[in-house]
Amino acid sequence: MRSPRALVAEIADDAGDFILLFEDLSPLRGGDQIAGCTLADARTAIRAAAAIHAPSWENPAIVEQPWLHLPEAVVGQIRALYPQAQAIFRERYADLLEPEYMVVCDGLAARADRWFGRQSRTRCLVHGDFRLDNILFDIRGGTEPIAVVDWQTATIGSGLTDIGYFMGCGIGADLAGAHEDQLLGLYCAEMTARGVPLGRADIEQEYRLGALHGVSTAVFSAAFVERTARGDANFLSMARGACALAARVDSLGALVA
Repeated sequence: MRSPRALVAEIADDAGDFILLFEDLSPLRGGDQIAGCTLADARTAIRAAAAIHAPSWENPAIVEQPWLHLPEAVVGQIRALYPQAQAIFRERYADLLEPEYMVVCDGLAARADRWFGRQSRTRCLVHGDFRLDNILFDIRGGTEPIAVVDWQTATIGSGLTDIGYFMGCGIGADLAGAHEDQLLGLYCAEMTARGVPLGRADIEQEYRLGALHGVSTAVFSAAFVERTARGDANFLSMARGACALAARVDSLGALVA
């Protein structure tokens, strides 16, 4: 039987620029967007986010990689499509999503030109879909705490995009609201320990904006994927958490500022 290394080499040779890797992480505990998580799980995820962001923070070897940047033409297409996505989202969920949250969704659609393509003040590697469905806990029978999967939306931007996304649509309003100071303090401490000194004042503006990533992702994803019962529950969970955070920290106000 060929070794995994030999198989990978063969795949790479056949595919040219593509390498397919498999890794057995079981036994493990999968994150569940709808069920939510414990504070301990949230803390583990925040530490993992810092481990992604800190090594790439303003690191030209990473942040200047062209393939990690969306072409402006693609950004323009997304920007142009977003109001249509919001119209579909509103039609589907007007009777299910709380009116005050739909106001946030409408407000972001009205500001799509400011949101899509916005340049962050700091740059690092961003996962882009940092939520519970893409996180595995207690991997390899608990010998390692976490693995983050589904990297197809990885890009360069503000690390607080992942944090605002996770705190909003990732874990929901109740857990995020009760433990926001603790979790943001942990992120700053982890980043500082990894060589990127950050305090709460340094992250506040980008954190407020990061919540909007949850809103736009929920809206866009719900509008253009096949509709299912679990999908509806998932997107409504994401939208509620993201909109609740965005409303509480006035993310739309931060976008205009």
